[in-house]
Amino acid sequence: MVTSEFDLIARYFTRSSPGGQRALLGVGDDCALINVALGQSLAISTDTLCAGTHFFADADAKSLGHKALAVNLSDLAAMGATPRYATLALTLPNVNEAWVASFADGFFALADAYDCELIGGDTTRGPLSITVTVFGELLAHNAFRRDAAQSGDDVWLSGTVGGAALGLAHLQQKLVLPTTVADRALVRLHAPTPRVHLGVALAGIAHAAIDVSDGLVADLGHIAQRSNGAAVLQWERIPLHPTLLAVAPDWRQSCALSGGDDYELCFTAALTAREAVEAAARSSGTAVTRVGVIVPKGAGMPNVTVNDEHGQPLPLARGGYDHFAAA
Repeated sequence: MVTSEFDLIARYFTRSSPGGQRALLGVGDDCALINVALGQSLAISTDTLCAGTHFFADADAKSLGHKALAVNLSDLAAMGATPRYATLALTLPNVNEAWVASFADGFFALADAYDCELIGGDTTRGPLSITVTVFGELLAHNAFRRDAAQSGDDVWLSGTVGGAALGLAHLQQKLVLPTTVADRALVRLHAPTPRVHLGVALAGIAHAAIDVSDGLVADLGHIAQRSNGAAVLQWERIPLHPTLLAVAPDWRQSCALSGGDDYELCFTAALTAREAVEAAARSSGTAVTRVGVIVPKGAGMPNVTVNDEHGQPLPLARGGYDHFAAA
């Protein structure tokens, strides 16, 4: 039985990494000490997941452990960084050892898959929330900055979009899906795959990138705005998650364009880099699709336009998820 905070950390979060310990000093001290490879820069990202906002309070602990780390690794992927270290701050309403053990299993299974070493963090009592910080390495000049898209760049998208949003809509009882469709959509929602290998493979090829966490139009809009341009997408080119075929066209459009939680990479690259992009996709085992182009932004032009098969702009009902937007 766990008798203290330190016992909890020692039992469930102190371990030797299968790939060998990289940190000079890890879990168990006031600070971790880490090395950075010569010539490399650190990429650092933090995400917090809160019960009732990012996940249901009764969410499966193992899936939650996976997703808590996956959303952070996805940020590293969007910069083209290789994961190295992570910290975990876990706030628990009470100590349920079975829950903690399952959470740790999900977290470490993904950490091991990407050779990401847990080097510290914190545990405390309170409403259930999870904060993960990840550290990655990259050559600074290869980072995919949001302000680096260029006019004429192709816009690319990895994998498919819309499945996670459909799964969430099902959980929220906004629509009822057949069991087999719901199961596939919920896997997409609860167990996203961070596109780390693709991000690393695109180093020196892509210009700008972002992970699709709040919705394709909203997230790509950040790149367009920061780069002083606009993105024009073709609806028929956007790769839809197969579960969207089971719902009406308006649901397909809403989930694919405005739904979040897919954690795919949306990135831009020069037209002359098409073969290099496709080679990077093959080497990383990740499907990519060219979905649009970056253009100069004219007066009154939105950050992102999505045209139908006739070249007419689709009405975009709403943007992506915003924690502090008015209800």
